[in-house]
Amino acid sequence: MKCPVCGTEYQGNFCPRGCNAPQQQVPPQPPVYQQPPVYQQPTVVVNNYTNMVSQKSKITALLLCIFLGGLGIHRFYVGKAGTGILYLFTAGLCGIGVLVDLIQIACGNFKDNMGLLIRNN
Repeated sequence: MKCPVCGTEYQGNFCPRGCNAPQQQVPPQPPVYQQPPVYQQPTVVVNNYTNMVSQKSKITALLLCIFLGGLGIHRFYVGKAGTGILYLFTAGLCGIGVLVDLIQIACGNFKDNMGLLIRNN
């Protein structure tokens, strides 16, 4: 440490030259945290806006909805297990839920469990 009065470096509580200036306490520094790694999601640019897109395929979701929609398999595919179980026990909400999902998938408005639109291939 350096004496705030005479500038002499010393160790201990007081300056050895007789200044008797108390040692200045250095405030503790907060710990430095590193940012976690950022994982890249595929993106699509629409009208100069960049949107993140799900890894799930629109064609796969559409085919699952057409052939196994009453069992909710398309919902399990995109990660929506809760509504998949609901569709399983209610026959796709008596077919109405399957029809709504079919229209949403065909129009490109269907989202996965993370809220990302499913990709168009």
